[in-house]
Amino acid sequence: MSAVSSQENLPSVLAGPLLRRIEARRLVLWLVASRPLSPVLRLSLDGGVGYSLDSDACRVIALGRHAFLHLIDLRLEASLPLDQQVDYDLLIDGQGIADWAPHLVYGEARQPSFVLRKRIDQLLHGSCRKPHHPAPDGLLCADRLLAAGPAPEDRPALLLMSGDQVYADDVAGPMLRAIHQLIARLGLFDERLEGAVVSDSAALYTHPASYYHRADLLPALESNETLRERFFGGARKPIFTSSNAENHLVTFAEVLAMYLLVWSPVPWTLVDPQMPALEADKIERYRLEESRLAGFRAGLPGVARVLAHLPTLMIFDDHDITDDWNLSAQWEQTAYGHPFSKRIIGNALLAYMLCQGWGNDPDAFGELLDRAEALSATAAGDGHLDSIPQDGLIDRLLGFNRWQYVLPTTPALVVLDTRTRRWRSEIELKRPSGLLDWEALSELQQELLDHPSAIIVSPAPIFGVKLIETVQRVFSWFGNPLLVDAENWMAHRGAAQVILNIFRHSRTPGSYVVLSGDVHYSFVYEVLIRHRQQGPKIWQITSSGIKNEFPRRLLDVFDRLNRWLYSPRSPLNWFTKRRPMKVVPRTPEHSKAGERLWNSAGLGQVFFDPQGRPARIFQLNADGSVPTEFIEDRDDLAAEHPVARRV
Repeated sequence: MSAVSSQENLPSVLAGPLLRRIEARRLVLWLVASRPLSPVLRLSLDGGVGYSLDSDACRVIALGRHAFLHLIDLRLEASLPLDQQVDYDLLIDGQGIADWAPHLVYGEARQPSFVLRKRIDQLLHGSCRKPHHPAPDGLLCADRLLAAGPAPEDRPALLLMSGDQVYADDVAGPMLRAIHQLIARLGLFDERLEGAVVSDSAALYTHPASYYHRADLLPALESNETLRERFFGGARKPIFTSSNAENHLVTFAEVLAMYLLVWSPVPWTLVDPQMPALEADKIERYRLEESRLAGFRAGLPGVARVLAHLPTLMIFDDHDITDDWNLSAQWEQTAYGHPFSKRIIGNALLAYMLCQGWGNDPDAFGELLDRAEALSATAAGDGHLDSIPQDGLIDRLLGFNRWQYVLPTTPALVVLDTRTRRWRSEIELKRPSGLLDWEALSELQQELLDHPSAIIVSPAPIFGVKLIETVQRVFSWFGNPLLVDAENWMAHRGAAQVILNIFRHSRTPGSYVVLSGDVHYSFVYEVLIRHRQQGPKIWQITSSGIKNEFPRRLLDVFDRLNRWLYSPRSPLNWFTKRRPMKVVPRTPEHSKAGERLWNSAGLGQVFFDPQGRPARIFQLNADGSVPTEFIEDRDDLAAEHPVARRV
């Protein structure tokens, strides 16, 4: 397909609207169109109020010749009603959503709707949505829930996506092919590449190594082998550290195209990915990935429908950028010490800011959006972004420290950035960094003071499976943390001690709910402070794998060994950093032989009581089976002095 495309036959809207942050007097929506729009937002209040979205309420940033990001941030004079359905429409050239995107509405409705909840009494959460994984798409669990037509008070207050919304480092061949076709069709901006084997993005897309061989395009220092030695201690792993990174995304345009293709069915109508020239051993893999992506594509109308109806908040984890992102001080020194590797990371972070981060907390990104708009303007001549402002913006993004955010909800909702504000090891650069540094942990404590209850979103579980954490610690001791993704809260002594002390502070909440993902299996722990009858109670709720799962046999082995090795009487318990706490597992309702870990792609669903404590906890299974409830063992939780099973 020609890189010079016309706007003829392009749909006006390519992706969206996505419903992002909603407050009593504020509506935030995200949209990408093939041309600059002058939309009118209509709300079903007072007979249908219409708002013309001028430049103050709708910021437009060009991403290519036929791709324009629309960041809609509407301030309202009157407060939205609570616990009532509000229908909304986005008129484009006089046509409503039911006309230009009928897949976004349910049943006979003519427009999407939302509900602003008075308090968080129910939410959905999940992470890790890999398009070519064989599991069904867990976001369709939410589509089935909303399609049933729940009453406004029975709708989830929000959808929390706690990491790996895209996999920039693990891309199927057919997906990369679609990305390149979409770049050409929309004329997404090119860029020049310093320190790479190829000179610019156009050369990258047509290079023989572009499919399944991007390891050959590593930055050229003395040699590619030298870089492998610096990154991996000699281990032959492709770009950065992911073991599946043969198609690692590199350019800003590639990451943007990925976002469009995972959130909307419309861009798929503009491409027809045909297999490129491949070696014989890659053809079978391409065909397998192609068949898996077919199922993913079939579910995209339902996914887009969910994102148009549920307020959705997000935070990155590593795969949104690259595997093991900022795992250790040594990783950071190496990755940011070369212009090409730094550009790869920076491009993914810039795309995250525009596609995810902004909608969480628009007030934090004013200056960065100004820079992004200025960068976009540099491509007006030849379609290439200017490298100097691009690198300057990337430097600014790498030093930015406002990715985390807080919602003034009941209970309070605190979303942590556990990737960019890390507590680096002062003993050895290879050792895993703490997930938050001392300053960020101090800020967290200030946010929590005097709240009766709080929901904390931590992409990685704060309280994980002891056996798996021990395996990670052993590999770290031998200087190989990259081999086992040794990223957990207990891997760094300072960070572990501070986070546990925050939980024990007398002025922090009496009830904590920690929502996590990342590990590709689900579990629930109830955690109590030992020797404090009135101490806080903590629930670690992990729902991981919207479209990803842990290897089943391996997880069964870990589950059994963990229960045997860390039984209540096991002396191994004394070697953990969680000794001041009692950790009690809940049992998945449909588990066999007492398993604590549930392995099924899907979404977590949590119901809260008026005090902000979890009343019921479910895993909605993507395969359509009956939801799995996590059941407490009342013998272990009797009164205020539980006899806890250690895990």
